[in-house]
Amino acid sequence: MLPFCHVTLRGHKLPPPGYPSALKTIGDHIKKRRLDLKLTKRDVAKRFGVDDVTIYLWEKNRVRPSLAQIPKIIEFLGYDPFKKKTENLGEKILAFRRVQGLTQKKLAAQLGIDQATLARWERGMHKPSKKSLINLAQFFADFLPTY
Repeated sequence: MLPFCHVTLRGHKLPPPGYPSALKTIGDHIKKRRLDLKLTKRDVAKRFGVDDVTIYLWEKNRVRPSLAQIPKIIEFLGYDPFKKKTENLGEKILAFRRVQGLTQKKLAAQLGIDQATLARWERGMHKPSKKSLINLAQFFADFLPTY
């Protein structure tokens, strides 16, 4: 009789076929998260209220998600794939709009400014006045969670 031997094999499990090797686009982020959660395109489509073909097109980087879908995507991913470490004021405004799913027109109306002014701020072509900066800071502060 041979004594029983307990052997544990260890190794790296290969990722599923089509798993993104690098996260370069929003479609790559969505596909990675979907595969990590072992969800089908149809499962993800239901979460976003879109067709499964839409998820396919996003993952193949043939179509970008609409601005209205960005907040849902950020929630699904658990992070903001658009976030950069070094942001100037214009990039921060743009990032805020994406997270909130707001167009320039809607945010400008909420801030009580012209859409063209907001566009110039985002592009770094113009800086807000002190009064506008205070209003902008207060507006952003209203969206921060309170603990």
